[in-house]
Amino acid sequence: MKLDVNTAKPDVMHIDLNSCFAIIEQQANRLLRGRPVGVAAYDTPRGFLVASSYQAKAKGVRLGVNVAQARELCPDIIIMTPDPSKYREAHKRFKQVLLDYTDDVTPKSIDEFVVHLENSPLYKKGTSPEAIGYEIKEKIYNSLGEAVTVNVGIGPNRFLAKLAAGLHKPNGLDVITHENLRAVYGELDLLDLPGINTRYKQRLQSFGIMTPLQFLDADEQFLRKRVFASIVGQHWYLRLRGYEPDRREFGRKTIGHQHAISNKTANPEELQKILMKLCEKTGRRLRKNNLYAGGISLWLGFARRYGPWNPGSDGNEDDRLGWHHGEKVYARLYATHDIYAHAKRLLQQAQVTEPVRIIAMSVFDLHDWDPEQLDLFGSERGYLAARRISDALDVVNNRYGEFVVTPASMMTMNKIVLDRIAFGGIRDMD
Repeated sequence: MKLDVNTAKPDVMHIDLNSCFAIIEQQANRLLRGRPVGVAAYDTPRGFLVASSYQAKAKGVRLGVNVAQARELCPDIIIMTPDPSKYREAHKRFKQVLLDYTDDVTPKSIDEFVVHLENSPLYKKGTSPEAIGYEIKEKIYNSLGEAVTVNVGIGPNRFLAKLAAGLHKPNGLDVITHENLRAVYGELDLLDLPGINTRYKQRLQSFGIMTPLQFLDADEQFLRKRVFASIVGQHWYLRLRGYEPDRREFGRKTIGHQHAISNKTANPEELQKILMKLCEKTGRRLRKNNLYAGGISLWLGFARRYGPWNPGSDGNEDDRLGWHHGEKVYARLYATHDIYAHAKRLLQQAQVTEPVRIIAMSVFDLHDWDPEQLDLFGSERGYLAARRISDALDVVNNRYGEFVVTPASMMTMNKIVLDRIAFGGIRDMD
């Protein structure tokens, strides 16, 4: 049976901050406003841009180009490296504005939120979602600054709200309902739909679905059994019609960090130093959430994976893309030195046959620390002693700054494993 389009009131709002990192830098420095700005992971020629201002985008500077390419496209571009403390502060202010309207606020990334208005006192009093959206825009302007703009999209589900938020950038506000749904789809390409990438577009087109309207009109069984061959097809059938298959929150499964090594190395001592800092960053996040881990994983990405294609490679394991190993441990991983001890053991097992380009580690099998596991004989050398020491060090670092107190092996690492913030790395910001 074909399902009609959802006629419910649009009470879901998607809000994203335009050109997040770049616009925050323009807000922080008045001299940057109106000028092309790019924020790159590194300011070396091969450093990739993670954000560009609208002035830079107008010259063709997009996410993912490197610094050298950006300078070719826009010779007067100002390249900056990330300043995570600014972005975290902006994220917190952004979220606080939204919490003034409802407590049903879900951060999707550093620069975007989903807001469900169904329990908002203002919405219950009859204020329209559009009016609330414009009021939020004004409050963000007052809270974050005059250079900061946001896009607001409103719809009956998360998908359509996100789609609406992208219709008129920058600083737009759009609403999609059952009344204009087909008209909106009629103006778009498949790649304009959130969640549809080039690979998905090719798959849809191989089954004769060339446009969003044809996607909307496709039969559910056809999508589920043939196009996607899974429940994903049913989710797309519901999503496109304004129903909600995406309002699900999944628990955290892993905590970890990775680092791209600018000067590739196979030196065990250098790799151990980097690994130590990754373990400290991971441990601090673990402890902040009052968790301990029962497993650890290490991944090394070798330089050949990122170099030119090797014509002699037939795709077998001789073409070493990387090394990975993960395992459960019979201990509560909580303190940094415990995490590092197991990570270092994995590193020593690795077959490092060529320079390493990326190193990543994570802990898994996460559990709440409480209830505490007490030592049988009350020994101060057990888990509780390690926890108290680790918590005390975290208090000092939280008060006086990251890595004020560090292991001795990290003393010379101020320029290694810099503080970074990913667009999706928002779990531990508050």
